[in-house]
Amino acid sequence: MRNNRENAFADIDVQLRQRHDLIPQLVDSVKGYMSHEREVLERLTEARSVAMRAGSIHDKIEAEQQLGHALQGLKVAVEAYPDLKANTNFLQLQSEISDIENKLAAVRRYFNNATKELNNAVETFPSNLLAGSFGFYREEMFELDDSAREKMEERPDISF
Repeated sequence: MRNNRENAFADIDVQLRQRHDLIPQLVDSVKGYMSHEREVLERLTEARSVAMRAGSIHDKIEAEQQLGHALQGLKVAVEAYPDLKANTNFLQLQSEISDIENKLAAVRRYFNNATKELNNAVETFPSNLLAGSFGFYREEMFELDDSAREKMEERPDISF
């Protein structure tokens, strides 16, 4: 079960690597339009750098949450630039990142399922009697942090 969990995270790693590879291209395509939005781009670049250096699964989960926040900040900033939103290169990159985010959601579900199975085995009788002595402990899920969860639960603003 631990191996299944680690294998599931390896699938996440593949998608994260693709997202990390696309971010510099996205930043470069946005730079020309958003010269006075440097802070947003610097925050995104720094978050990507931290995410790429993260070693353990726990560190990667935390770093990827921060990177997700930085990407959200960029999406909000882009709304003020109609020319950028019409740029073909930007639209293609945005589409690729959106596709990767969808794939990440799918592999996170698989990872969380593998984690749940491991946690259930660690916490249920009789395996719980031996789990701790053999180094098996409850593992964390790859979940949304509280601010992302609140944002998802917000009612959408629809105007015509």
